[in-house]
Amino acid sequence: MNRTQLEHVLRVAGAITGTRRFIILGSQAILGATANPPGELTVSMEVDTYPEDAPEKADLVDGTIGELSPFHETYGYYAHGVGPETAVLPRGWRSRVQVLESTATQGVQGLCIAPVDLAISKLIAGREKDLVFVSVMLRQGFVTKTIIEQVSGELPPENADAVRCALRKCQG
Repeated sequence: MNRTQLEHVLRVAGAITGTRRFIILGSQAILGATANPPGELTVSMEVDTYPEDAPEKADLVDGTIGELSPFHETYGYYAHGVGPETAVLPRGWRSRVQVLESTATQGVQGLCIAPVDLAISKLIAGREKDLVFVSVMLRQGFVTKTIIEQVSGELPPENADAVRCALRKCQG
């Protein structure tokens, strides 16, 4: 997925729900940090998102422009309506969000979790594809081991331990 496609999803999600601010979790949040990330970081065709002030409307997003919907079939990408509990994030994540808004979003904002928070959530998830994603983020300089370790201090101890363990796997 590219930034233009994410802007399209945001615009349509805003029209569907009547809300103007969406939290962007998952790999597409990288598009808030850079318009043109390496291809290895844009493989996913889904946007994990929920309306900031109305998370319950995520089901509406998922049902209308989600996987296998006419929207997905037409454009080849889609929104995955999720909830705030979908990703484990450090306490201060909201202070680091990167706002994606342009004329193409028509007043709708994507609040993309910052690269360090994205990396941490993926390390906690710990799936092979997540570890590969974080490895690319590290290699491309979107995050560093040091900043991940610092920010993971905002997590409960068991999650911070999981981050450290998964981070070792990413570094080979």
